[in-house]
Amino acid sequence: MLSMPEITLVAGKGIEGDRYMIGREEGFYSDRPEEGRQVTLFEIETLEALKRDAGVVLGPEEHRRNVTVEGVPLNHLVGRRFRLGETVLEATRLSIPCRHIEEITGKAIFDPLINRSGLNCRILAGGVVRVGDMVRSL
Repeated sequence: MLSMPEITLVAGKGIEGDRYMIGREEGFYSDRPEEGRQVTLFEIETLEALKRDAGVVLGPEEHRRNVTVEGVPLNHLVGRRFRLGETVLEATRLSIPCRHIEEITGKAIFDPLINRSGLNCRILAGGVVRVGDMVRSL
């Protein structure tokens, strides 16, 4: 995972250039494409809680989600539509942690990430998302 100053979201597909973009599907889970997880969001507060509560330091580039947000309780957005920068997303479901992330990071994070593993979204209106863009209700 790489930190990017901006990404382009493509409606109904995913992130431009991403290996999981619908129609490209080249990643670890490419045999299970899902319209409802075109982009995933993750709370920076979860990384802080991992460090505080479990003594695990996990950087934003390690959590395997696409966008890190701050000050946005993602669990409350399930089923709702909202803006992220110039895009419109629909939160489809909470992301589920997998043991694969423990293999990649070498850190025991599966259990602490249950119910805090991010938010899967469908892209309804594409556009550019930049570092610092706000999550806003519709």
